[in-house]
Amino acid sequence: MRTNIQAGQSRADLFFGSIMKTFSAKAHEVTREWYVIDATDKVLGRVASEVAARLRGKHKPEFTPHVDTGDFIVIINASKLRVTGNKGTDKKYYRHSGYPGGIYETTFNKMQERFPGRAFEKAVKGMLPKGPLGYAMIKKLKVYAGATHPHTAQQPKALEI
Repeated sequence: MRTNIQAGQSRADLFFGSIMKTFSAKAHEVTREWYVIDATDKVLGRVASEVAARLRGKHKPEFTPHVDTGDFIVIINASKLRVTGNKGTDKKYYRHSGYPGGIYETTFNKMQERFPGRAFEKAVKGMLPKGPLGYAMIKKLKVYAGATHPHTAQQPKALEI
């Protein structure tokens, strides 16, 4: 028996019945929360992976891969982050001046001493998508070496990791 397809109907509608629609978040409809995380004596990678997921919005039911649905994250006491094993002396960070032979190498301990929080920013940035969407996501991360931050007006909620 053959049925006729009516206007606005596809063959799949006839076969499957009513089709469920996939939800896609719109950038202007996303509601963002502010969270503060105290990084005192927390392991760098464990905090960074949770923060990266929250910056992307993967914890929300309305997560859409091509839309920035994440929240704002404030990290305090970034100077008190720790790493396990010998990574303090063995983990190397590299940068280049752009000139021949201009490569620079520093360890995690030296980086934490000189720029507390930069190692954390680099860890999170490496876990986010590359490209314009990832650049927008990393801007929602605020890292502070001490216990104070200037975002009290946003009333961030404490997040325990």
